[in-house]
Amino acid sequence: MGTAGITGVYYLLMAMLGNGLSSAVQTIIARRSGEDNKKAIGITFSNGFVVSLGLSFIYILFSILFTPIFFKWFLHHEHVQTLSEEFIFIRVWGLPFLYVFQLVNSFFMGTGNTRFLMYGTVVQAGLNIVLDYGLIFGKLGMPALGFNGAAVASVLSEVAGMLVVIFIIFRKKYAEQFYLWSPFQIQTKTLKLIIKTALPLKGQYAISLTSWLFFYLLIEHQGEQSLAISNLMRNLFSFTGIFIWAFASTTNTMVSTAIGQNRSEDVMQIVQHIVILSFSFTAVLFIFMNVNAYGLLSLFGDSSSFIQAGIPVIRMVSSAILLQSISVIWLNAVTGTGKTGINLMIELVAIIFYGAYIYVIIEVWKMDLVWAWASEMIYWSVILAGSYFYMRSRQWMNYRM
Repeated sequence: MGTAGITGVYYLLMAMLGNGLSSAVQTIIARRSGEDNKKAIGITFSNGFVVSLGLSFIYILFSILFTPIFFKWFLHHEHVQTLSEEFIFIRVWGLPFLYVFQLVNSFFMGTGNTRFLMYGTVVQAGLNIVLDYGLIFGKLGMPALGFNGAAVASVLSEVAGMLVVIFIIFRKKYAEQFYLWSPFQIQTKTLKLIIKTALPLKGQYAISLTSWLFFYLLIEHQGEQSLAISNLMRNLFSFTGIFIWAFASTTNTMVSTAIGQNRSEDVMQIVQHIVILSFSFTAVLFIFMNVNAYGLLSLFGDSSSFIQAGIPVIRMVSSAILLQSISVIWLNAVTGTGKTGINLMIELVAIIFYGAYIYVIIEVWKMDLVWAWASEMIYWSVILAGSYFYMRSRQWMNYRM
C-alpha cells in the first residue's frame, strides 16, 4: 500500500503533464467549435498529436535516467525504493498511449461528443482489473509478477483504451468531418498557440503533483501505516475526482465555446450552475464516505490501529473533497477563458501556503496524520479564492485565441 502510494503519485505527475496539454487542446478545440471552424479543429488536433507523442518519449527518457537518483535521495526504506524503481521502469511505457488517449478525449469534449468518453475508459478500466488479478497473483493462466504485474496491466490497458477511442474516431467518420488526419498539417501558428496555452497548465499540474509527491515523501518518514492510510486517501480523491473533474472538463468546454459564440456575458451563469451540480453530487459522496468510514478502511487493512487512525483522516479528506468540488469548477472556468497563465499564478500561491503548512506540521511539529491532511483544505481554499475573484474581475472578456 505504501509503495503503491509513492509510485502512484509519481506516475500521476507525468500523466497530468499530458493532461495539461490535452486540456489546452480541448480549450482551443472548444473555441473553434464555438466559431464553427471545423478545419481549424483538425489542424489543432493533428498538431496536438505531434506534441503529445514527442513529450511522452521525452518523459520516458527522463524517468529512466533520473528516477533511481530521485528515489535514492528521498526514500528512507530500501525495499520501498527498489519496488518503486522497478514499477516505474515498466509503467512509463504507457505514456505514449495514455497521451494519445487523453488527446482524443479532449477532441470529444471540445466538440461536445462526450458520450464517447465512456467506451475507452470502460475498456481500459475493465481490462486493467482483469489483468491486475491475473498478473499480480498468477491467475487465469498468467505469470505471477507481483507488484510489477500491476504496472504491466496498466500499460496494456492504456494501449487498449487508446485503440478504442481511435476506432471511434474512424467509425464515426470524425476524421473526415473535422480533417483530423488528412491532410496532416504541421502549422507553426497553431503549434505556438498550443504550447502557449499548455505550458502554464503543465506548470500548474507539475507544481501541484510535485507538492503532493513531496507530501507523500514526508509521510513516508512517519512509517508504513501512515503511508498506507494516505494511499487510501489518494484513492478516495481519485474516485471522487472521476465525477468532480467531469464537471470541471465540462466547465472548460462550455466556457470556451460560449466565448467563441460571443456569449461572454453568459459565462458566469454557466459556471454557477455547474458549481451547484458538482457540489450537490459530491455532497452525496461526502455522506457515503462518512457513514461508511469503517467499512472503507476495513477493505484496505484489517488491523484495529489502521482503522482507528484512518477514521478521522477520512472525515478531514471528505470535507476537503467537498471544497474541491467547488474550487475545481472555478479553476477550469479560468482555463476555458484561455488565460492559462492565471491558472499557474493561482497554483503557485496555493502551493506556497500548502508546502509551508505540510513541512511545519509533519517535519517540525510532527503532528498527527489528520492535521497533515488538513493541508487540502488550505490548498483548495486558496484555489477557490484566486479563481473566483479573477472570473469576477472580467479581465478575461477581451482575450482572443
